[in-house]
Amino acid sequence: GVLALLTVGMGWFASQLRMDAGFEKQLPIGHEYVRTFNDYRNDLLGANRLIIAVKVRKGNIWSPAALQRLYDVTQAVTFMPYVERASVQSLWTPNAFVNEITEEGFRADPLVPGDVTPDRLDEPTIQAIARSTAQGGFVGTLDSRDQSSAMVTADLSEVDAQGRHMDYVEFNHELERVLRAKFEDDAFEIQIIGFAKEPIAPGDWVHEHNCGMGGPDGTLVHDYAFAEGAIPVDFLPQAQRATFEGYRRANGSVGTRNYIGILTSVNCSATVAKFVAEAINRSGILDDYPEIDGVVPFVHGTGCGMESRGEGFDILKRTQWGYTSNPNLGAALLVGLGCEVFQIGRMKELYGIEESQTFQTMTIQERGGTKKMIEWGVEKVREMLPTAAAARRETVDASHLTLALQCGGSDGYSGITANPALGYAADILVRNGGTAILSETPEIYGAEHLLTRRAASRAVGEKLIQRIHWWEDYTRRNHGEMNNNPSPGNKLGGLTTILEKSLGAAAKGGTTPLTAVYEYAEKVTEKGFVFMDTPGFDPVSATGQVAGGANILCFTTGRGSAYGCKPVPSIKLATNSDVYARMTDDMDINCGDIVEGVSIEQKGQEIFDLILKVASGEETKSEALGYGDNEFVPWQVGAVM
Repeated sequence: GVLALLTVGMGWFASQLRMDAGFEKQLPIGHEYVRTFNDYRNDLLGANRLIIAVKVRKGNIWSPAALQRLYDVTQAVTFMPYVERASVQSLWTPNAFVNEITEEGFRADPLVPGDVTPDRLDEPTIQAIARSTAQGGFVGTLDSRDQSSAMVTADLSEVDAQGRHMDYVEFNHELERVLRAKFEDDAFEIQIIGFAKEPIAPGDWVHEHNCGMGGPDGTLVHDYAFAEGAIPVDFLPQAQRATFEGYRRANGSVGTRNYIGILTSVNCSATVAKFVAEAINRSGILDDYPEIDGVVPFVHGTGCGMESRGEGFDILKRTQWGYTSNPNLGAALLVGLGCEVFQIGRMKELYGIEESQTFQTMTIQERGGTKKMIEWGVEKVREMLPTAAAARRETVDASHLTLALQCGGSDGYSGITANPALGYAADILVRNGGTAILSETPEIYGAEHLLTRRAASRAVGEKLIQRIHWWEDYTRRNHGEMNNNPSPGNKLGGLTTILEKSLGAAAKGGTTPLTAVYEYAEKVTEKGFVFMDTPGFDPVSATGQVAGGANILCFTTGRGSAYGCKPVPSIKLATNSDVYARMTDDMDINCGDIVEGVSIEQKGQEIFDLILKVASGEETKSEALGYGDNEFVPWQVGAVM
C-alpha cells in the first residue's frame, strides 16, 4: 500500500514537470564568463539584450535601400513579443540623438529628424544623417566603422504583460520567422557562426557537440564582392605623421631593435649557433656596446631530409633570408653543417648576397669541426660588434613601421575588445603611411568575404581566395578540416566554430583597403593593410611575418598567452580584465575595460601610442621576461624524408 501511494505521488510530481528554456536556466552559472556577465548584467548592456546587425552585401549603409531596410527591421523588432519597446535603439529611433551646444544653448536632436520618413530619403538628407551619426559618437556602435552595417538593439523582458514567461527556444524561432526569413536576401545578410550538426532539442546548450561548419566537406560559399567595399584611406600629410626613434639601415628600412642574429641552415648546426650566442652573452663584452640588444640564435628543426625544390624549400629559403635582412638585425651570421639540402651558397647566389662586415657564413665541415666553428663564430661576432653598435636611434615617421597582427588563446571577448581595438590602432598606423600585416589564414576562414570586399582590386581579393582554397585542400589531404583550428582553450573561452572565431580575428585588420596578399615569409613591399598566408599556430605565423619585414608586433590574448619574439618586440593585449590581473607580468595593455565603458577608439589610440613608445626602445613585458630565443619556428610543409 505504501509503495502504491509513493508511486501515485511520484507520478503526480512527474506530471507537473515542465521544460523551462528560460534565459537563467540555460546559463552554466559556475563558468567564469557567466560570473562576469552576472557582475555587469545591469550596468553593461542590459540583463538580456537582443542585437541585430543589418549588413549590406555591396556598398555601404548610406543608401535609401539600406536605410529603408534598417527602418523595417527596427519596426519589426519593436513589435516583437517580450521586447521592451522603449529600449529599442537604432539610427531611426528617437533615443539615438546628437548633443550640440549652439548660440541658443544646449540642443539634442535625433539622428534622423522626426519629419524624415523612408520615402523622403534623398542624398542631402542621408549625408546629414551620416554626419549626425559620427558627431553623436555612434560609429562603432549603431553604425559599423567600415560603414557596411548598422545595428538594432533592444532589451528583453523575461515576463510579458500577461505574466507569461518567455520561452527562449520559441523566441529564437520567432526571430527566424520575423527577421531573418523576411529581411535577409541578395542585398542584405546576417553573419553565420555555425550550423546544427544534429537535431537540437528545446533548451539544449549550443556548442561544439551540436554546432559545426555545415556541408559534408566543411566548406562554405560566400559572395566575395571583390573590391566593392574598399574605402580610400584619408592619409595624414607628412608633417602631421606620428614619429618614433628608430635605427635607419643602409637600404632605407628602419629597425626598432638592434640585435645580432646567428641563423642556421640546418638543425645539425643548431647547437653550434647556441654555443656561439651563449659565449658572447656570458662574456660581458656586450656591456661595452649598449646599442646592441643582444646576440640571438635562430635555430630550427629542418634544412635537410626534404625536397630541394617546391613549397617547403621555398618557404625555408624566404624565411632565412627574411630574418637575415630584417631591419631589427644590425648584423648576422649564417652557419651550416655543409652537406645539408639547404645549401648556403645556393641561397647567396639566388639573392645576390655578398659577405660583409655585417653578414658572414661558414659551415662546420668546412671549418674543421665543432670547437673550431665555435671559435670562428665568436671571433666574427666580436668583429661585427663595433659596426652594429655604431647605429644610433633617430627620429623617423610612423610610415617606417610594419606591424605584425597576432592573436592567440582567443576567447569570447577577443572579438569585442582587444581585436577591434587593435584594428583601430592598425587603421591609425595606415593613415600615418605605415603597414599592418594580418595573417593566420585558418583564423579568417569564414570571414574572408569581409576582406575581399575591402580588396584594393579584384586580383588582390582573388589571391586571398586562392590561399583559402589551398588550405581547404591542405587540410583535406591531411584528413582534417578547417574547423580543427579552435583549440580546447578557445572553446572553454566561449568560442564554438572557426566561423565564430574568424569574425573576431579578422577585426584585428581594421577597416582600410586590403592592398596586397603575400605568401608565407614573402618580403612585404606594399604599404597599408596587407595579408600574409600563414598557419594559425602563433610562433609559426609570427616567424613568417618577421621574415616579411615586420619590425613590431601586437598580440591579443584572452586565455593568457606566454609569447615573446626576437628580434621584434611583442606587445601583449589582454582581452579581459581577469587575465590581465592574473598575468599582469605578461600583459602590456588591458583591453577588458572596453566592456566597462572605455571606447574602442580610446583603447585603439592607447595601443598606437604604446606601439610608438616600444618602437622607440621602451621594453615590453615579454622582453623583460627574456622571451624570444625559442620562438623562431619556420613553417614546415611537405614530406620529411
